[in-house]
Amino acid sequence: MVSRVRVWLNRTYAENVFFMDQLRRNPSDRAVEIHATHGDADSPVLAAADTADLEPEGLSPAAYVEYALDQCQRRGIDVFVPRMEQAAIVAHRADFEAIGTALLAPTPEAVAVFEDKVIAYEAVQAIGVPVPPWYRVRSAGELVAAVEELEDAGHRACFKPASGAGGVGFRVITRSPFSLMHLSGFPTPYVQLDPVVEVLEQADETVDWLVMPRLEQPEVSVDCLTGPDNHLRMAIGRTKNGRRRGFTLHEQWLEPARRIAEGFGLHYLSNIQFRMFGDRPVLMDVNTRPAGGLHQLSLCGVNAPWAAVQLALGEDPGEVVPPFLGQDYTVVSGPRPLRAVSLPHQRIENTAEPLLPAVPAQADSVETTAPAAAAAEALPL
Repeated sequence: MVSRVRVWLNRTYAENVFFMDQLRRNPSDRAVEIHATHGDADSPVLAAADTADLEPEGLSPAAYVEYALDQCQRRGIDVFVPRMEQAAIVAHRADFEAIGTALLAPTPEAVAVFEDKVIAYEAVQAIGVPVPPWYRVRSAGELVAAVEELEDAGHRACFKPASGAGGVGFRVITRSPFSLMHLSGFPTPYVQLDPVVEVLEQADETVDWLVMPRLEQPEVSVDCLTGPDNHLRMAIGRTKNGRRRGFTLHEQWLEPARRIAEGFGLHYLSNIQFRMFGDRPVLMDVNTRPAGGLHQLSLCGVNAPWAAVQLALGEDPGEVVPPFLGQDYTVVSGPRPLRAVSLPHQRIENTAEPLLPAVPAQADSVETTAPAAAAAEALPL
């Protein structure tokens, strides 16, 4: 009899409720039980899990590793998908393996390279992957100089933190004076240069920003699955052009993604993002974790989360090729259940700890996004 697989996702994005759904609906018909932890008691991943815990706040990286090892041992975790404190956790891979837990995460060296966008750009440039022009700035003077240089070359300048994820801190520089126009409609990422310069001049601390030209669409996120042997098992591009989404297997996107994933040890699931600079694709960002939109590959008949878990368990799924490319689609919000108590109840057979009372799943809900097919022609890339 094939045993169940116990998977843990720590402090992850709300969209990974779909990652969890796919694990349970795996094509091997294998029993999967999911443990989730988070700092927010209202995270939908807690409600979607079989067992769940609130994570302690304020732990140092070393203390978090100890917490993670304890979770894995007490919960009998077979595969751990770390997002929180990923760098510290992968540095202790041997400790997790010693208690029977496989880490679904890249090598420490890969995580270190892609934690800092400047180091990442320099590294991928060295292996021949194109990147946009960029400037590292830490002061108002450096910001103005970088913006003026980009504008003189005919580009619109933008900036983002040198380290970070999820588009946090991304802004587009504009010279337009602040006016009533900026107070109508929805907020935008545009910020006036003068107030930014003034804030930087008055700030007690320095910033660490990457200033670069605003890149053009389409944006293509290549979801990769790479084995610990550095051999790529899957590379599928998800295209974004405004609201329209689609899929691509064009080598202009897949070839540089393959070179990065295999060349830097991006083992298991990673996401490599490109946009257009002029008439050529350039690297925008590299995520050393599963993308929030990974589940959208199900529209191509691919269950990437399960293939990754198989690989982590030593059950090589072989090359993962989509049997077809799904039609263009968009994403819309939809409700997911929440628990009305501070922690979801635990499955009785999975824990010996005191149980919280079960509550109706429909008590609360939260909106997450899911793909919806749209009948339209695919855009040429």
